[in-house]
Amino acid sequence: MALSALFWACFALIPPASAQTFGSSYTSTAPRDCRVKSAGNGVDDSTIRVCPGKAGLVVVISEDDLREAVSVGRSRAAADREPAAEASFGPFNSTTHTVEWRAVDGKPFAIIQRWHIADITDEDKKGRPIAKPLLAVTRLPPGAVCHVAYVDVKANPDANELARKAADEIARGFKCGKDEVKVIGASGRAVELAKRR
Repeated sequence: MALSALFWACFALIPPASAQTFGSSYTSTAPRDCRVKSAGNGVDDSTIRVCPGKAGLVVVISEDDLREAVSVGRSRAAADREPAAEASFGPFNSTTHTVEWRAVDGKPFAIIQRWHIADITDEDKKGRPIAKPLLAVTRLPPGAVCHVAYVDVKANPDANELARKAADEIARGFKCGKDEVKVIGASGRAVELAKRR
């Protein structure tokens, strides 16, 4: 009897073969770490950054009229064809220079990036709009690249964990163009601004 109990106790410690290991790694989209080019559309502040990512993917950040769009693909041309390449926000916005890559068993399936969205109804002492922070979760190939979830940073003290959970649970099964981008956790001003197109 004791031997049987010992066997089952040891057996319970063996992880199931189908258990998946999730993890994060990081890359930079700072201009010094990327190839920077003019967008070639005649607008002075329009640029395109092509930045190395993970697993042979590149991150492409297109800026035009003080608004950015971030896409991912095997090449700049591939990233430009993805829905994410057209996904920006109505208000002026920018992204931070760190991309978090969520991977399962070493294969990336989503990125998380912090955006700053300008709020023209909330100005600093110099009359400049105060940016509201938002985490955007974006699914990766195979399949289309698009935003799948938003997390309002100020409204959620555990915003990073919420974004990782959303990436892990939503991104791979999300259908770009059919499924609606999900708001995770408490909604706040950044989410309100993100929904303005």
